[in-house]
Amino acid sequence: MLRSKVCPTNLNLIHGRVHAEPPRRPPDLYRSLAIFAAIRRATTRPFFAELEAAMLAATGGVNTHRGTIFGLGLLCAAAGMTANQSNDGVVAAPQKLGSVVTRNWGEDIRRGPIPLHNHGSEALRRFGASGARGEAAAGFPSIYSIGLPALRFGRAIAPRDSTAGVVQACFALIAGVRDTNLLHRGGADGARYASEAAATFLRNGGVGTRDWHRRAAAVHAEFVARRLSPGGCADLLAMTLFVDALETGTPLKWPPSC
Repeated sequence: MLRSKVCPTNLNLIHGRVHAEPPRRPPDLYRSLAIFAAIRRATTRPFFAELEAAMLAATGGVNTHRGTIFGLGLLCAAAGMTANQSNDGVVAAPQKLGSVVTRNWGEDIRRGPIPLHNHGSEALRRFGASGARGEAAAGFPSIYSIGLPALRFGRAIAPRDSTAGVVQACFALIAGVRDTNLLHRGGADGARYASEAAATFLRNGGVGTRDWHRRAAAVHAEFVARRLSPGGCADLLAMTLFVDALETGTPLKWPPSC
């Protein structure tokens, strides 16, 4: 069973509008989103387009997290279909959210139009990488087979470092996922370099060694020097943290003061 406590301002944050005073009784965030019915009818594109437009306006036209908008939107919709909420705001979803996405919208995602001019579409044509669309249609296997196990393993081997699990998951995703942004930035050679660098970090002990901060920073510096940005893995990491929060009952709160 997936459980989490919802902050009442999250729904408005999704739309870029945060009320100064949250309602007294926490709303059902995921049901309030109410986008799952729209997805079933393939009418969510305007919804996602609105969120993308807000992102591009805030970043000066830079795509920083389009994949996160798409993936988290679907996972929220899946939670909306399956979750129950108690009066104190605890959300419980009895099913794996990725499976809910595949069962309800997998075919619609696969059949949907493929944009002609974005990095993911270019990577699909040039390298056969399925990207965010393929990941979502398949139920986000990278979250469940790579991200979550690595996150929890990292926490277990470095329990006193709150960032260790996140870094372990990040490197595991880079090592195991064909990231379309890496393919766009560095081609097949750049993506291969990033994957091998991340795998080497993990093979040498990951976050379980005393010098892991230094080793992680060195990999980061090499990525910057080579202009390699694992944006797809960053999207999957955000989704991994979201799913983990629901499964472990970690409060989902934004802004921090709520």
